[in-house]
Amino acid sequence: MPLDLPRIRGLCFDVDGTLSDTDDLFVGKLASLLQPFCFLFPKRNISRLARRAVMVTEAPVNFIIGLPDIIGLDDFFSAVIDLLYRTLGHRPKKNFLLVPGVHEMLLEVGKRYPMAVISARDARTTNIFLEQFGLERLFTCVATAQTCKHTKPFPDPILWASQQMGIPADSCLMIGDTTVDIRAGRAAGAQTIGVLCGFGEEDELRHRGADLILSSTAELADVLNKK
Repeated sequence: MPLDLPRIRGLCFDVDGTLSDTDDLFVGKLASLLQPFCFLFPKRNISRLARRAVMVTEAPVNFIIGLPDIIGLDDFFSAVIDLLYRTLGHRPKKNFLLVPGVHEMLLEVGKRYPMAVISARDARTTNIFLEQFGLERLFTCVATAQTCKHTKPFPDPILWASQQMGIPADSCLMIGDTTVDIRAGRAAGAQTIGVLCGFGEEDELRHRGADLILSSTAELADVLNKK
């Protein structure tokens, strides 16, 4: 089903693989680790092998990340992680990458729509990412793993963000790279766009009901300009 452009009044963005080029960062690190062992894969491109390896692990990793929420212990785990950060004085390194063209796209569409971040990350690392690229001022609100009782694929963070933006949830457009994003968007009654700059694959995104598939989040401005 094509997008109903006149219905869109607000934008909700996933972070990893949608705004942040997290996947390429992981692939690059894994490729560097595999490079000394390239003689074991004489006919394989190491970067391609690394990407495939990370793609294979994506589903179980997402499950593990979401498990505390599923069993109702997300607040407990968040409190433990925060305590460790404060006790040990640890701060995550600012080593995020931005999906090419995303900053320009956000500046453009942000002039016409209120925007929200819908992240399954904790508040600390989500804010570090936004601050690194000066993006925090562009968003009306930021939903992280601790904002609502449940995080994606539940609709809670999108419903919360729609209230913060002052629009109905079905007037939101959820943009993300995984089926978790699409499921959350549809559960909230929002329209959805799947992007292929993360690790979501086109077939699975379509199967979950994405209204549109884009090669990159950076293409969103061109889509909305047709309104």
